[in-house]
Amino acid sequence: MRKSSATSFAVGLVLFCAQLSMAQTNLAALPSAPGAHPEFQAQGAAPRGPRQSDTQLAQVAQTVAPNATGLGSDEPLTRQLAEQLALKNNPRIRVAALLALAQRQVVRETRSAELPNLNGNLTGVDAEEASRISSGTLNASRLLYHAGAGVVLNQLITDFGRTRNLVASSSLQAKASEESSLATRADIVLATDLAFYRTLEAQATLAVAQSTVSARQTVSDKVSALTANKLKSTLDQSFAEVNLSQAKLLALDAQNQYDAAIADLNEVLGTTGNTQFHLVDDDVPPTPIAPSPDDVITMALQQRPDLLALRDMHDADARFAQAQHDQLLPTISGLGIVGITPIGSNQYFPQNWYGAAGINIGIPIFNGFRYHAEATEADLRAKAAAEQDRDLEARIVRDVRTAWLRMATAQQRMSVTAELLKEANTALDLAQTRYSLGLSSIVELSQAQLQQTEAQIDDANARFDYEADLAALRYQGGSTP
Repeated sequence: MRKSSATSFAVGLVLFCAQLSMAQTNLAALPSAPGAHPEFQAQGAAPRGPRQSDTQLAQVAQTVAPNATGLGSDEPLTRQLAEQLALKNNPRIRVAALLALAQRQVVRETRSAELPNLNGNLTGVDAEEASRISSGTLNASRLLYHAGAGVVLNQLITDFGRTRNLVASSSLQAKASEESSLATRADIVLATDLAFYRTLEAQATLAVAQSTVSARQTVSDKVSALTANKLKSTLDQSFAEVNLSQAKLLALDAQNQYDAAIADLNEVLGTTGNTQFHLVDDDVPPTPIAPSPDDVITMALQQRPDLLALRDMHDADARFAQAQHDQLLPTISGLGIVGITPIGSNQYFPQNWYGAAGINIGIPIFNGFRYHAEATEADLRAKAAAEQDRDLEARIVRDVRTAWLRMATAQQRMSVTAELLKEANTALDLAQTRYSLGLSSIVELSQAQLQQTEAQIDDANARFDYEADLAALRYQGGSTP
């Protein structure tokens, strides 16, 4: 009869555990309530830089269709639209958002040490009544037939700031991860702008090359007709054909550069196909974000997301170092246990319930200097993070000044190339007139054609180089999208 009762209880115990596991799974699947993450605010840390909410990060982390640009090949693609497509489809954006969300869960994991730890136990034992454990232990506990259920509560009262510093460190790491996500967005925007302007440059070069082929084909046909009528020499015809062949080679190279630029643009936009976009430049070139490089440097040191992330990581390392020092302090915890024993011998279980409460003080005495070494290691890593912060600030100052110089030079090149194109067009008109009148040779005309082609390419590329340099300057200044 006793063994039958124990068997029935064991079966019931298994069924109850299965139901409990299913209930926990259902609870875990429920969505978190809005605003249920106060641990994301680091204790003692001043807010700094832009932050992304859970909703924003979750929206970014949603699955995107890699090949869906939502844009037909005949529709114009502007720089702003290209940036929007890249931020929507580029997988690096989603990776950064997912990592930021994962880091926020680390904060919850760390904070759990401050919350109560409640465990339930169900135990059924079928034993040789009152037999003793004879090996493997020092106590003289008896093996008793019984069944019981109860709960155990463990609550940290204080560890003198260690857990608080760990939570603050995790919160700062989560904030740094969010700012790293913003830095990734800035990287993608810069890569999109550069790919966009490179494609525009290749598109303009291809147009010049095709126009050059058409113009030199006309000249070649005209010279061939004149040569057939004995009005021009075969030398003129040879020069015209050589010029035409050079123009065709230029067109082939320009087509190859354009195709490569389109491939790069598709990659940064997050598409795996070979979508042929119709790129349209801004009507008015953008202007610098500040009147002087010193102003851009000030902006960069205040709002560059990669710098803000590094600063937060340094603060996180400092709080973690403090937490490692706190390991040397005592830990005070409250303990509680209560339960029932509905099945068991009345001789050994005179009451059908049990309970106890107490306080435990853990005092670290000696562990081979491990706590001291961990604290020293954390201090050194925090100092290294501070030096990394200084190094990045110096590189930002250098990069901003370099980007400003490139932008200023590109701006000056636009006016020079415009004047060069004007003079090259005038020279070609004169050369064509002189050649038609028989006052000059085909060499002079060929040289004028070559100079005009080079001037057209330089003029077309000067503006796009300027706009690309402006995009790089915006990035260096920390202008996040």
